[in-house]
Amino acid sequence: MADFFWFSDAQWARIEPFLPTDVRGKPRVDDRRVLSGIVHALRCGGRWADCADVYGPKKTLYNRFVRWSERGIWEGIFSALAGAAEAPDRLFIDSSCIKVHRCAGGGKGGPWLMVSAARKADETPSSTPSVTRRAAPASCS
Repeated sequence: MADFFWFSDAQWARIEPFLPTDVRGKPRVDDRRVLSGIVHALRCGGRWADCADVYGPKKTLYNRFVRWSERGIWEGIFSALAGAAEAPDRLFIDSSCIKVHRCAGGGKGGPWLMVSAARKADETPSSTPSVTRRAAPASCS
């Protein structure tokens, strides 16, 4: 079963005052449905074509996202949700921005090959070693 994103009633109560009310032309697709679809698309990589039909027409999702971006509606929505006192149920940590010491990645030339003492004892001695071993650096500077 697909994992659809839907705003809770508490979240929707904080968001709804920031949405435009000047409705012209054809009857609008439900804002809650469309906004949930936009968030779902952005969580899944931003492909509008991959959104499920339960969120409404894909072109509507895209058009509202672009038009609301141009009108500055997203800033109001973000500020309303940022002021919420709820703790998030999921946290996403991106490790690509964490700085580590240069020795933490294995150094130049890749990782070292470690042979256990038991395996080394089982090997028969030969005149040419089958595995090249390198010494680990004394310290990382």
